[in-house]
Amino acid sequence: MPLCLSRRQVLAGSASLVASMALPGRSLAQSTPLGLTATSRTLDIDGKAATVLGLLNSHGGQGLTLDPGQRFRVDLINSLDVDTIIHWHGQIPPNAQDGVPGLPAPLLTPGEQRSYDYAPTPGTHWMHSHVPIQEMQLLAAPLIVRSPADLAEDRQEVVMFLHDFSFRSPQEVLAAFGSAPDGGMAGMDHSDMGHSGSMGMSAGTMQMDSMGQMGGVGMEAMAMDLNDFNFDAYLTNDRTLNDPDVIAVDPGGRIRLRIINAAAATVFWIDTGAVEGQLVAVDGHGVQPLPGRRFGLSMGQRLDITLDLPPEGGAFPVLALREGARELTGLIMASKGAAVPRIAPLGEEAAPAFDYDLAQESALRALEPLADRAATRSPMLMLGGSMQPYVWTINGQSWASHVPVNAQSGERVEITFHNMSMMAHPMHLHGHTFQVLAINGQRFSGARRDTVQVPPMAMVTIGLDAGEAARWMLHCHHMAHLASGMMTEFAVSA
Repeated sequence: MPLCLSRRQVLAGSASLVASMALPGRSLAQSTPLGLTATSRTLDIDGKAATVLGLLNSHGGQGLTLDPGQRFRVDLINSLDVDTIIHWHGQIPPNAQDGVPGLPAPLLTPGEQRSYDYAPTPGTHWMHSHVPIQEMQLLAAPLIVRSPADLAEDRQEVVMFLHDFSFRSPQEVLAAFGSAPDGGMAGMDHSDMGHSGSMGMSAGTMQMDSMGQMGGVGMEAMAMDLNDFNFDAYLTNDRTLNDPDVIAVDPGGRIRLRIINAAAATVFWIDTGAVEGQLVAVDGHGVQPLPGRRFGLSMGQRLDITLDLPPEGGAFPVLALREGARELTGLIMASKGAAVPRIAPLGEEAAPAFDYDLAQESALRALEPLADRAATRSPMLMLGGSMQPYVWTINGQSWASHVPVNAQSGERVEITFHNMSMMAHPMHLHGHTFQVLAINGQRFSGARRDTVQVPPMAMVTIGLDAGEAARWMLHCHHMAHLASGMMTEFAVSA
């Protein structure tokens, strides 16, 4: 399912899908909303049929792409036989359209249609169910909002949409993680989370001696819990490396690679192989270009990497390496007539832990930093939990007993995440863009984001200006951590 759009196709039409082909779109003055359907679909995963969920546009492809200035005007239809709701990850819609069960809108019942209409935030974003067991069933898709600069850049766009997948039901997977039976989600209309008990499968503790990236920083035998579940497959654009997505490119082609980590519980390294890349955006927001061949991203995060392919053409794999393990996924960009290599889905050695010392995050600088203002509130959130029992908390509380983080609309707030557990936590805030302002107390003008990775025993401080007066979710984007209650709310008052 190639996810690529050339600039010629961009200029030929708007609102095209991110799917198996670039299709003509609608004019910016679209008279009717775009259609989006939550439905089921069947994938062939290494020769075995798998029934998964999906978000199909009106052309039958996965996801949406909007052109500069185009509104997010969408009619969402639930064609599933269960209730669902979709969160527009990275967007800042009115709170009523944010897509969290009961905050404030209820789930969509089977057959129900709901309309959305707001001015979208440009960049590489995505959309997914905010019911964890549904996101684990691949109810997610790319949401790309182009800027005028994207069109002026004259680069072919390639989307790399990453998933982890199990043939077991998500209820069984969460039980294997050891999620708390009650899920800690009472009161949020998340009544059918699928927590069917606790089998307490713990992660292996890893001893690592080298980062292998960002200069090869050494690691002092630090023990981290990395992967607490082994999935059956790791997917790029719904495919494994046994049948990879092959993207047609031109010799000497200029590429903008939009990478989205939609996995439930897997951190990936992106390896651009023979072609050095430039990291130019994270979570849809521009950063000062950072050169390299290996960049990491946690669950919920996105990377934009520009590549200039050699003029002689050829085949150029871009691989996603599972953190702390040998599993690989990825796609291959190939010019006409190039021999496409066969790549084994297992590497020769395990990939290192991602950004345990926040070296990558420390190197990022926002192109459009927040205005310099003094913070009026500076709460610290302690991130805790353990593998046995499998419970994850914020300030010692799960969702059922959470204490909101309070703010007033318009005021500057600096939140410090202090991770006292031995697992990393990708912390995601709804309805806001924040800036990374400090790492372990050292201040700098870091990246603008909506999801930040907080490794074990680390502190990350983010700054933001509180937006619409409403209840906004703040949670870990590791699905098993979320399902066990690792979330609170950012409660903004007028």
